[in-house]
Amino acid sequence: MKYNILSYTALFFSLSVLTTSCVQDEDLVQTDPNLETTGSFWKTDDDAMQGLNATYAALVTDGAYQRSTPLCLDLKADDSHSNSPWGAMLNVGKFNSDVYNFDIYGWAYETYFIGINRANQVLSRVPNIDMADSQLKNRILGQAYFLRGLYLFHAVNMFKNVPVPTEPAAFYAQKSNAEGWAQVIADFTAAAELLPVSYDGVTGLDAGVKGRATKGAALGYLGKAYLFTKDFENAKVAFKKVIDLGHYSLMPNYRDNFTEAKENNDESLFEVQFDSSLGGTWIYPQGGVPNTTWNQATARAVTYGPRGFGWRDVQPTRTLFDDFHIEKTVSNEVDPRLIATVMYNKPGGVTLYGHDFATYYAASPGDLNDIYCNKYENSETKSDEFGWKSGINERLLRYSDILLMYAECLNETGNTSGAYSYIQMVRDRAQLPDLSIAKPGMTQDQMRDQIAHERFLEFALEGHRFDDIRRWGWLENPTKLAWLKSRDDEFNSYIKGREYFPIPQKEKDYNIGTIQNEGY
Repeated sequence: MKYNILSYTALFFSLSVLTTSCVQDEDLVQTDPNLETTGSFWKTDDDAMQGLNATYAALVTDGAYQRSTPLCLDLKADDSHSNSPWGAMLNVGKFNSDVYNFDIYGWAYETYFIGINRANQVLSRVPNIDMADSQLKNRILGQAYFLRGLYLFHAVNMFKNVPVPTEPAAFYAQKSNAEGWAQVIADFTAAAELLPVSYDGVTGLDAGVKGRATKGAALGYLGKAYLFTKDFENAKVAFKKVIDLGHYSLMPNYRDNFTEAKENNDESLFEVQFDSSLGGTWIYPQGGVPNTTWNQATARAVTYGPRGFGWRDVQPTRTLFDDFHIEKTVSNEVDPRLIATVMYNKPGGVTLYGHDFATYYAASPGDLNDIYCNKYENSETKSDEFGWKSGINERLLRYSDILLMYAECLNETGNTSGAYSYIQMVRDRAQLPDLSIAKPGMTQDQMRDQIAHERFLEFALEGHRFDDIRRWGWLENPTKLAWLKSRDDEFNSYIKGREYFPIPQKEKDYNIGTIQNEGY
């Protein structure tokens, strides 16, 4: 069951403004009796749940996963590129975001801190509510810790040195990257201790609701935070705890991870809930905070959609297409993940949006021979994406990611041979040969390259690739950087420091003393 989270946003945003007001003269403040205030709101179980739902709501805004965050995560990597006429989008992939143009990356920055502020209100107010159900209270707090950790994870990962708010306040000083990661780890640790494995067996306002943060999601992101900070031992422990829950498994059909019909499935640890039947009728995103007129849909499909069916602002690279052909399946076929990820003129024919690909593009050789995104597209259920109303959930963390990250930790901690079996679980679904037979006895360095290849194909166009490139240090390695440039010419625009986005000029203007990231 999906839930309408936008309905809580207008009320809660007004509370957010009140709790961060800079007004000093209390005599100037007069209470509107028709308006909820922080003093009158945080009283009941339902208030606590509304505050929590408003914290989730930031995930479906334009700055987050409705559009901007996928663009920020995807476009710098070698699995995608953009020829968008919108300069702000084009420049993301060219490592050239403008500090004075807030579009896309600035919306993302703003949204993360809106989410953090809302989580802080839940964490500061809910403990003082007298709730009969202590377990419900713990779950609400656990979800708030998780969401604060998630928003801060993105902020620290993409913007490097950012404020680290842990309570409602009017001003937050910029902190170091290490301080940011420490808080992320603390939040996911707290969340993992409070959250259930599933909501199917609980009672209360959140009973049976799909899409809420769970113990598995918190442990998975805790492992990622450790992995991104190169604490492989602790990352390994966290990932093994997820595996040992016995709650997750790979979907037999890889494509099911990117359709509306198979949302919140056995492979999903956490996903952002979209539903075009929820919310209002307004569907055109343009930054800012949503209200009840907004539709709870995603603009990813139309933004990434093929020519004639979407805007074609984002496309897969030929490098990605070619890498899917490196290794054949055990039955000598092309990796089945290719067509689930990339729409192309497949031999034998392929249908997109009710049309035969070759027939539809026959009059345009450029389009006929081009390649387009198929992941997260409604190519099997809609006639096109121009309604801007895709309801496909964004899968942020999948079990296959846990398996491959665990394999990486094994390799980094000296157990290269132990990594094979976890990699093979992912390869088996793609019907690829046994890696221990195809490439036995790999060294640690060879296994690193193999894991990079496996992750490139498994998570293409899911926002993971550039994170991997940055955390592996490839941009500081002249050999690796030259290799990336040979695969994706957008890397020719890379300047040291621009692996991170700039701190928006707006933030520098508001928070005096904020230091801009290197390279800008």
